[in-house]
Amino acid sequence: MNRIIYDSREIDLSKVSMDDIPGGADAFELAAKFCYGIAVDLTATNISGLRCAAEYLEMTEDLEEGNLIFKTEAFLSYVVLSSWRDSILVLKSCEKLSPWAENLQIVRRCSESIAWKACANPKGIRWQYTGKPMKASSPSWNETKDSSPSRSPVPPDWWYEDVSILRIDHFVRVITAIKVKGMRFELVGAAITHYATKSLPGLIKEGNSGGSEEGGSSGGGMVGSGNWKGGLHMIVSGNKDDHSSTTQTRDQRMIIESLISIIPPQKDSVSCSFLLRLLRMANMLKVAPALVTELEKRVGMQFEQATLADLLIPCYNKMETMYDVDLVQRLLEHFLVQEQMEMSSPGRQSMSEKLMYEGIQRSNNSNAKMRVARLVDSYLTEVSRDKNLSLTKFQVLAEALPESARSCDDGLYRAIDSYLKAHPTLSEHERKRLCRVMDCQKLSMDACMHAAQNERLPLRVVVQVLFSEQVKISNAIASSTVKETGDSHYQPMVQNRKTLLEGTPQSFQEGWAAAKKDINTLKFELETVKTKYLELQHEMDNLQRQFDKVPKPKQQSAWSSGWKKLSKITKISTMENNDAGSQSNVAQARKTPRRWRNSIS
Repeated sequence: MNRIIYDSREIDLSKVSMDDIPGGADAFELAAKFCYGIAVDLTATNISGLRCAAEYLEMTEDLEEGNLIFKTEAFLSYVVLSSWRDSILVLKSCEKLSPWAENLQIVRRCSESIAWKACANPKGIRWQYTGKPMKASSPSWNETKDSSPSRSPVPPDWWYEDVSILRIDHFVRVITAIKVKGMRFELVGAAITHYATKSLPGLIKEGNSGGSEEGGSSGGGMVGSGNWKGGLHMIVSGNKDDHSSTTQTRDQRMIIESLISIIPPQKDSVSCSFLLRLLRMANMLKVAPALVTELEKRVGMQFEQATLADLLIPCYNKMETMYDVDLVQRLLEHFLVQEQMEMSSPGRQSMSEKLMYEGIQRSNNSNAKMRVARLVDSYLTEVSRDKNLSLTKFQVLAEALPESARSCDDGLYRAIDSYLKAHPTLSEHERKRLCRVMDCQKLSMDACMHAAQNERLPLRVVVQVLFSEQVKISNAIASSTVKETGDSHYQPMVQNRKTLLEGTPQSFQEGWAAAKKDINTLKFELETVKTKYLELQHEMDNLQRQFDKVPKPKQQSAWSSGWKKLSKITKISTMENNDAGSQSNVAQARKTPRRWRNSIS
């Protein structure tokens, strides 16, 4: 204070302003009482502010032995850090003391203390003092305070609720210290999930589950530090305070980015559903692209655990489609890359161990791909109703998985039919291109019957479906008549045709009978057309042979034929004139003979 007065260089200085003192007026009042010898009650709620204020006021041992810095440090080391409850409270109170609490190592020491106690045996620890009212099946704080741990065992997640009230940067420090101490990754992942559920109410569909039951907050924004319950509430549309909305969006973005960075790298440390919900909010809040890519890779590691509801992520950046199909395409690519890496992961192992590992891994990968194939087919069925979904995107996503991933293409056929229904203006070529992603031989009896009567499918696809089903039925009937051979693993599909028909539902039998009748009719018509064609071909050959036997006339020039026609005309006219001359002999006496002139004209 002497230095502040000296630096002000004011003659009549009646007021000294110390607005930047850590801990505020309360900490300064406690420090002043200590200077005047008034007893000061040190508690977990005021020790951090008082320790920072003592540092600010330079109350060191150089001025007097047993000064305030020494006493507050002793209380921190011997009282606070030995208690789970006090460590949580002190770390919580450090949120208003940055950067003093960081520079004085209060945050680091409290984080280390919490980490040690979370990893140690929780016997005797007063756990979940900050949580909600306990369930009837769980012991309450008062019961565990004096009871024996053997009679009331503490669950492994006893510390989740306590650390969930911390600010995100302090929570990250605690989780990092816990991971260093060697806690199981699934417990760390569960703690991260619990914290995200409380801090990001928009992460779960059930609504805001944390922060609203306890009193002390009347608004929808950030609550004060004294009664902050760890929840960053989503801003309701139409809030008048735009600055508050921007601040909370920034805080939520920081929480998501911090949580992504501390998720354990091991597979199944957190659920795939949690990762996808986190990815949805990350895209909505425009989290850093590098962290989004890292989160997408994490989803790809356990993509077979995803559900359709979690995959329906809206497209926030572009308005082309309703759902982000490109995102699902990237997730599927990460899954396939991860599967390929796992197949080539065994390192230095013996040949027998490597073969055993490859066999188990191949079986697991096959099952995972089949689950992913069913998931992708369901996703395609859902997004196919979007009129803005292009045929190329649909086709690329449907063909991303290998053919071996689908043992049955019923789900893919359902998606194709839904796409054709939502896009009736597709050309014939586009419909054929769309149906090319489906294997007609992998359709079930029910799907075949539906496809045979589906007017939206190209005719060629319908014929392929009917033909493949006829082939399967024929093979099944043929295999039933083959006698058992020496090959022990060979077993016919059915014993006889009657058994095959009895094992088929009545509706399928009736539908197949109608389809078979249509096939036989088409075959008969085709044979009739072929017979008529052969008859016409035979008649044409006969006509051709007869035509070849007729002698061909000599070819004459146009001039010769013209002169012949003229000569014939001349002869005819001469004969007519002669007849006329014989009839006129009676009148020659009276008349002079008439001279006729023959001319071409």
